[in-house]
Amino acid sequence: MLFAEVAVPVLIVLGLILVALEIFILPGGLAGLIGVVLMLAGVFIMAETVAQGLLYMGILLLLIAVIMLIAWKTGNLGRLWRRISLGAQQDNRDGYVAPKPEYARYLNRTGSALTLLRPAGTADIDGERVDVVSEGDFIARGSDIRVIAVEGTRVIVRKMDSD
Repeated sequence: MLFAEVAVPVLIVLGLILVALEIFILPGGLAGLIGVVLMLAGVFIMAETVAQGLLYMGILLLLIAVIMLIAWKTGNLGRLWRRISLGAQQDNRDGYVAPKPEYARYLNRTGSALTLLRPAGTADIDGERVDVVSEGDFIARGSDIRVIAVEGTRVIVRKMDSD
């Protein structure tokens, strides 16, 4: 019984700390998940039987629902949500643009370097100016190049002499 007297508060407090870390410092899910599991373990250790543990969990969930309802009705839930969530939206007018799927059409195409590639620069591929990145090597202006990979908006090229 001494174990339960010490373990229950430790597990519940440690679980609350991990959930708070999840909300305010370490987003990603793992800390919050472990925190919830620790709190549930604390509640079940406190119970003498599984049925009693389930009863405690039901009461706990009911209390949480009532608190959330009160917070929602008083408007405090919205203020809390604005404090813990990112309110900014990414908009195309602000420069947030997803990679164009048509970049994949440049794969294995050839062209020439319009600027010095060290490693980034501009190339002419199929008559179009394209921002490219060399594989890491310096490529002189006017060199023949081949597109070897497309990763999102990065078009990666290699000098054709090295093929």
